[in-house]
Amino acid sequence: MTSRRNRKEHGGTSLVEFTLVGIPMIFLLISTFEVARGMWTYHTLAYAVKEGTRYASVHGKTCTVVPNTCAVTVAQVAQRVSDSAAGLLPANLTLTFTSLSGTFSCKVTTCLTNASQWPPDPSNQQGSDIEIDGVYPFQSAISMFWPGAGPGVGVATVNFPASSKETMEN
Repeated sequence: MTSRRNRKEHGGTSLVEFTLVGIPMIFLLISTFEVARGMWTYHTLAYAVKEGTRYASVHGKTCTVVPNTCAVTVAQVAQRVSDSAAGLLPANLTLTFTSLSGTFSCKVTTCLTNASQWPPDPSNQQGSDIEIDGVYPFQSAISMFWPGAGPGVGVATVNFPASSKETMEN
């Protein structure tokens, strides 16, 4: 009889133990996945921007001289960035193109229709610097779990920046 009464007296301890240990462990698990997803997103963004800049840097002044036809357009560079950015939504990725001729920004989906040459003359001279910056919004679900967040709190957005600078090669 004592063992049955003993079980009844300690029947709620499992629930209390789960509440004290299980819920923080679930939060820790979700946080770990969100941090890993954020790191993956940032790395993918940085790689894609680097690939776009590298692609543009090897298509310099000699590509615009007849009979060569290897000059690149904004659309081709944006396509290279988009192809390298696996898993990132092109509609959310903003690119900023910087050369000696100036700076302009566009969303990747808009850049894909831009047929102007980039970098333009005289910024495509050998030794000229070009730069592409990318910004991608990262939405993390962790913010919904903060204490005191209350009802109606949405997913927080953090803008991840990436930048790549190259020198024109030919």
